[in-house]
Amino acid sequence: MSSTPDTTTPAATARPRHAALRYSLLRLAVFAACFVVVAILASAGVVPESLGAANPLWLVLVALVVSAPISFIVLRGQRDAMSQQVAPHVERAMTRLNANRSMEDGD
Repeated sequence: MSSTPDTTTPAATARPRHAALRYSLLRLAVFAACFVVVAILASAGVVPESLGAANPLWLVLVALVVSAPISFIVLRGQRDAMSQQVAPHVERAMTRLNANRSMEDGD
């Protein structure tokens, strides 16, 4: 019996292929959770409910500020997986761009 993992199964190949989607959905979930907590705290009077007449916008901005550092720490693994998925595509695009630039310079 082999001790190497089977990389041909859908479970083994699904994670890297959908890393960007997974990270985006988890980032959205962290924001939504922060928005709910901020809205509850605002209704309880712990945080100001609004800045002028911008109640929904204020709550969204506070939730964004709170969720950013949480996502940075909690979603580090998903962000690394996404960067590993995206890096080869960026490298190919940069290679094509440099090739096109060198052809233009040759004229």
